[in-house]
Amino acid sequence: TPENIRNVSKRKLCDTVIQLAQTHKPKPDPNGLVFGTVFTDHMLTIEWSLEEGWQKPHIQPFGNLSIHPGCSALHYAVQLFEGMKAYRGPDNKVRLFRSMINMKRMLKSAHRACLPSFDCAELLECIRKLVEVDQDWVPHSDSASLYIRPTFLGTEPTLGVKKPNKALLFVILSPVGSYFSMGAKPVSLWADSKYIRAWRGGTGDCKMGGNYGASIYAQYEAVDYGCQQVLWLYGDDHQITEVGTMNLFLYWINEKGEEELATPPLDGIILPGVTRQSILELARKWGEFKVSERYLTMADLRQALEENRVREMFGSGTACVVSPVDRILYQGENLHIPCEGSLPPLASRLLKELTDIQYGQTPSDWSCIV
Repeated sequence: TPENIRNVSKRKLCDTVIQLAQTHKPKPDPNGLVFGTVFTDHMLTIEWSLEEGWQKPHIQPFGNLSIHPGCSALHYAVQLFEGMKAYRGPDNKVRLFRSMINMKRMLKSAHRACLPSFDCAELLECIRKLVEVDQDWVPHSDSASLYIRPTFLGTEPTLGVKKPNKALLFVILSPVGSYFSMGAKPVSLWADSKYIRAWRGGTGDCKMGGNYGASIYAQYEAVDYGCQQVLWLYGDDHQITEVGTMNLFLYWINEKGEEELATPPLDGIILPGVTRQSILELARKWGEFKVSERYLTMADLRQALEENRVREMFGSGTACVVSPVDRILYQGENLHIPCEGSLPPLASRLLKELTDIQYGQTPSDWSCIV
């Protein structure tokens, strides 16, 4: 019965099989890391089938996967992923940051993709074991970390468009430095309604691989216009949604004359970022200015710039943490966003508070030791 499968699956998830690599790759220089190009010695794989449920997790030497050419992940993008990090603190302990939020978001994405459910706590324990096995790969640096990439694929060998009866969940690890090759410097954005990242009723609030693959073409067009990222707009009123692969924040004096930190609401179009949530919670805890989840349009931004009401704009995400914006190309006009130095005051303060927690310099229940 389904209940028996769930019970057996849970027991199997508790019983991880560990096969250690016989040889170990050299560790890279943490100062020269390019995002997502170097991988650790081990990986986690867990298979699932409708008949038998979840199989035992395997931590094994890093290597290629063997999948059927007809599987649904390759043909119909029945696939999703997550992104989280492990950090080494000055006490040499390795920590994860708010990782249960990632697990719950991954479960939500799995439901939307018609992939099987899993126990968030059990999967997180498997990931913790993997990080523990490869803990020497966590950089000894306060500007680098170990990126964790859980991925979930439909693997049933059929060309039928349907819910898969076989799946594979795997996790790989990659030591990373700054997400952007130029480091923590302000980015320029191309804002155009020509391309849409997400729409109501779609999968924009889930971390599906297809969401990102479909964005690459627009990213290259942004570069052709002399910008580094895309500012995704939505609707006839050109609502501001996300920037590149990041959530977006506007720090300004709003229409009512209030000092406000604003970000678009989670209405099904916006990805519920862990860093986004953390920034909102930190700023509300400070209680120094209004903190809002509200709709913002390009007309709102343009008028605020004309009236000198904009203080800062920045993106947020696991990979970049906080990334300031200094210019937006919109309808042939360069809109210049105030940006003091490479990291303006609020973005700098948020970055410091978040990274101090992530690296264990500030005690917090957001951070847990591996």
